[in-house]
Amino acid sequence: MPTPRLRATLAASLLIAATLQAGARADDLKILAAGAIAPVVRAVAADFEQRSGVHVTVENATAGVMDKRIRGGEAFDAAVVPDGVLDKLGRDRYVQPGSARPIARVGIGVAVKEGAPAPAIATVAQFRRALLDAPSVALIDPQAGGSSGIYLEWLFYKLGIAAQMRAKQVLVPGGLVAQKLVDGSAALALHQESEILQVKGARLVGPLPAPIQSYTTYAGAIGSHAAAPAAAHAFLTLFAAAPAREEMQRHGMTPQ
Repeated sequence: MPTPRLRATLAASLLIAATLQAGARADDLKILAAGAIAPVVRAVAADFEQRSGVHVTVENATAGVMDKRIRGGEAFDAAVVPDGVLDKLGRDRYVQPGSARPIARVGIGVAVKEGAPAPAIATVAQFRRALLDAPSVALIDPQAGGSSGIYLEWLFYKLGIAAQMRAKQVLVPGGLVAQKLVDGSAALALHQESEILQVKGARLVGPLPAPIQSYTTYAGAIGSHAAAPAAAHAFLTLFAAAPAREEMQRHGMTPQ
């Protein structure tokens, strides 16, 4: 008997085949992907292209930037963004009602440059001390709309170290924060674990302590004015298939 993952893979393949046979073939799909989920979306895009012959364009930026682009009228077939952002887009009719589906969850991690001593971060007190001891700490600029940066700005206030952190923050407008470790701009980096794992020369020390961890759940939905909604639906089903779930786990994410 097929396993649930195999059944999901077979179902996705059948849906893609049925979609194309029904004449819903698209010449191109445009997918907007926010933040940490982008590598998984690109892997699914490559899989979809191989199965369907349809070219998929994936564009990536912070959640805040993607939200502004969508609200500004940018054309797209599907968006994969944090579920909180997607909920608001759904309420405002920028994505099709009922098309949203959870994809993966990821937490925030702490990283150092490869070969550098790893600070103790197992408890909240240890993590707080690690932040205060570090001469510089890189994170996504909250003003850029990145999920981890927005949360960390609030967390520093909660820990009573906002003033100290402002003096040592290395704010990154978007992209891979841990690159600041490799180029020497920062001694410590805080970013979603999946993003840290993409950077050669950076080492993931571990996640934030459980009491202060913040998870981002990414979800996908079809654009309200998608040029190829049926193909976009078929694309989103691939996130439930085994290859996509394995890609999520490889990037430190938990499939949903």
